[in-house]
Amino acid sequence: MSEPHVTLDPSGLDPVQQKLRGPLEDQLTSALQAATGRVRSSYAGEPVEQVCQRLLDETRAGLHPDIAAGFQPDMDEFCRVAVAIVRGEVS
Repeated sequence: MSEPHVTLDPSGLDPVQQKLRGPLEDQLTSALQAATGRVRSSYAGEPVEQVCQRLLDETRAGLHPDIAAGFQPDMDEFCRVAVAIVRGEVS
């Protein structure tokens, strides 16, 4: 699996968010990639659901509180990353 990346759906963004889309995607992606590394390095056989929740919690912890509060990721995508961690497919 390649590095996870966050892409925001422009149709769900207000005008201010649309103007900040690129930097916001960069910040969310950076937080997700850092969280992926932390979760992967401490993975100890937990079930996918727990890994997925931890991945979300760690990602939000890496964001400014206002951004974290508004971050509503596609949980199917987060769980795909969690499955890759469980399978050892994320390096």
